[in-house]
Amino acid sequence: MDAFFASVELLRYPQLKGLPVVIGGGRRKVDELLLRGPDGTEERERRFIPVEDFPLLKDYVGRGVITTATYPARQFGVGSAMGMMKAARLCPQAIVLPVDFDEVRRFSRAFKSTITDIAPVMQDRGVDEVYIDFTDVPGGQREGGRVLARLIQKSIFDVTGLTCSIGVAPNRLLAKMASEFNKPNGISIVYEDDLQEKIWPLNVRKVNGIGPKAGEKLARLGVETIGQLAAQDPQWLIGHFGKSTAAWMHRVAWGRDDSPVVTESEPVSMSRETTFDRDLHAVRDKAELSAIFTDLCLRLAEDLQRKGYVARTIGIKLRYDDFKIATRDHTADLYTADGATIRQLAGQCLKRVPLDKRLRLLGVRASTLARLGEAPSPQPSARGGRREVGGAHGAAGTTAPLF
Repeated sequence: MDAFFASVELLRYPQLKGLPVVIGGGRRKVDELLLRGPDGTEERERRFIPVEDFPLLKDYVGRGVITTATYPARQFGVGSAMGMMKAARLCPQAIVLPVDFDEVRRFSRAFKSTITDIAPVMQDRGVDEVYIDFTDVPGGQREGGRVLARLIQKSIFDVTGLTCSIGVAPNRLLAKMASEFNKPNGISIVYEDDLQEKIWPLNVRKVNGIGPKAGEKLARLGVETIGQLAAQDPQWLIGHFGKSTAAWMHRVAWGRDDSPVVTESEPVSMSRETTFDRDLHAVRDKAELSAIFTDLCLRLAEDLQRKGYVARTIGIKLRYDDFKIATRDHTADLYTADGATIRQLAGQCLKRVPLDKRLRLLGVRASTLARLGEAPSPQPSARGGRREVGGAHGAAGTTAPLF
């Protein structure tokens, strides 16, 4: 989907089309004032709110990150995962709106159900992206898949008013890269014999799976494009990246990918976390931290319940003011999706982490998942039902009160 979070907001605020807009952070007081208007008596109809009334990125103060940005904002170098304060220096005139996850999820369900009505073999890849297998869909091979891609684009637009970009290729690896060639609202077809012309000139980071660290290491070794990676001797790659990673790199550089489109997969975990606008201390900000912690646990429970899962392992994640991270997990005897129980288990994890430094981030995670009604019978561990897993980077334990 094209700039999905932003595009959803532009449906509600059509007066912002063509303007630089960034989506990020939670709802603030300024957002409430926007909807209520000058007199504050009742909520204004969104599409009639004057453009000059919207909050600007230059006035944003906090540690939020950008979820997505409209294409006019991207022209200034603003992009997803960028800190909003940094983005404000690049594009101070951009309008900033909070993330509305409920609305985003509603549109996500709508566009995915539209796709499966046409091409039922679909793999969900998150809120705004899917893989589709055209192979056995009637007409799926016409014009290399372009005809069916156009039908999917039109159908999604008719149902949601949103645009998407589609890459069609012999496998998932190439289709993923092709989907970025012609955004927004584009269709790109890549055939097997297009590898040298269309794929090899791309930077290695365009390969799904080559992250920043691997990309930087390859660059230091003089390998910047996929074509340069394909030209490397496999033994040379093994010497620098190890046997398994080297074999994978060589394979993807030559456009080879035999991974299937998987229509059903079980989540490994679910989590909720938040970065604070200011560093919080476990003692001086105990009440505020406690409220945030409880809210995260309750939201995590709602996620589990909505998706029909229960969890046996509950964990926490803390990021301190020096950016070091501590995690702890607690595995109970019973599976649960109850908010109060998750809060209690997460609280036990808190007793085992240092709380003598200020905190930037707090998160809660559920793992060892099972579908509701299919959870195995209780299996007490050798340690009386508790298994502790986790690592901390920082000071030793502290006697500071828990929140």
